Amino acid sequence: MDINEFWGVIDAARSATTAAKPFDEALVDELAGRGAEDVLGYQAHFDDLRQAVYRWDVWAAAYLVGGGCSDDSFMDFRAGLIAAGRHWYETVAADPDALADHPAVAGGEGAPSDADFFYEGVNYAASDALKRITGGGTEFQELWQRYRAQREAPLVVVDDMGEEFDFDDDEEMVRRLPRLAARYL
Repeated sequence: MDINEFWGVIDAARSATTAAKPFDEALVDELAGRGAEDVLGYQAHFDDLRQAVYRWDVWAAAYLVGGGCSDDSFMDFRAGLIAAGRHWYETVAADPDALADHPAVAGGEGAPSDADFFYEGVNYAASDALKRITGGGTEFQELWQRYRAQREAPLVVVDDMGEEFDFDDDEEMVRRLPRLAARYL
């Protein structure tokens, strides 16, 4: 699966999302309709994209939007950012303060819902889909370890999270994320 196919899976799941079927369930359905190799390819891209935004500036944006953000919450935030689609992912990756333009932030009252950004269930979509494909008989981790061992290298390697700063320093947050700070501080 290449990166365009990955984003196609995200878009298809977003299109299949309804009030009765949340995005994470639509994503599992979309992935389960593919073969195990595609699910593993999806997971590789998902991991790479989630790692690429493991940065202090993105974490600060999550901190503002969420009214705080633990390390577990930040993992869920990055999954939610991917679930928001390619446009929002790339926009926020380039400028975390641009999250202020997202409809859930710009037009919402108070904090966005967890499903808008802090979307834990998206982290498990590939393993849930693979369980459905294999009937639950083959463990995701076992297949994933074999897949990773055959893979040459990650598509994205991030060794530097950027400059660390104090998320509780309002002046620093205003300086670094002025639009989000104006909304949440």
